[in-house]
Amino acid sequence: MRTLFSLLFLVFAFFLAFLLYKSIEEPIAFNNERSVRDQAVADKLQMIRKAQELYRDITGEFAPTFDTLKQVLTEGELLSISVIGDPDDPNFTGTITYDTTRIPARDTIAGLGIVLEDIEKVPYTEGVNFDIDAKVIEYQSTQVPVVQVGVKKATYMGEYGDIKYQRYDQNYNPNAAMSFGDLSKPTLGGSWQ
Repeated sequence: MRTLFSLLFLVFAFFLAFLLYKSIEEPIAFNNERSVRDQAVADKLQMIRKAQELYRDITGEFAPTFDTLKQVLTEGELLSISVIGDPDDPNFTGTITYDTTRIPARDTIAGLGIVLEDIEKVPYTEGVNFDIDAKVIEYQSTQVPVVQVGVKKATYMGEYGDIKYQRYDQNYNPNAAMSFGDLSKPTLGGSWQ
């Protein structure tokens, strides 16, 4: 009888140890996976932001779709203006000349770390695209281009995209978006910053 109680106590102790391990393991796994996935999405959004800035340099506006963004960055041209002479030097007596050259945008994108293939795809998803919107608004009596690109965290968090994981981090909101830009004011700030 004493052996049976000892054996039951041992099984109960292992069960409690397992529950303790699981209660510690789940928040650690959540935090690790969240940081990896958040970083991958933030990196992709930073690349899209660079592409949008390059697009704006070419067209004067932001791209409203990823197809338009890809087309212009593949076929468009940037202006490169070289100044010969020093226009800021009051003692300069020579002639100041400006040399304007057109450079294909596709030659620039690789140096900026922009990869156009699947730029619209959200990491850790099965072919889900980022939401994108761009327009021109009036801001402080001036027409300015604005853009917003993002995705809800629940979309790329997989099994951790549930509100129940908020118990491990009170600031975690799977319904919040990871995005950059704003359609109501000219900013390219990112929500991950």
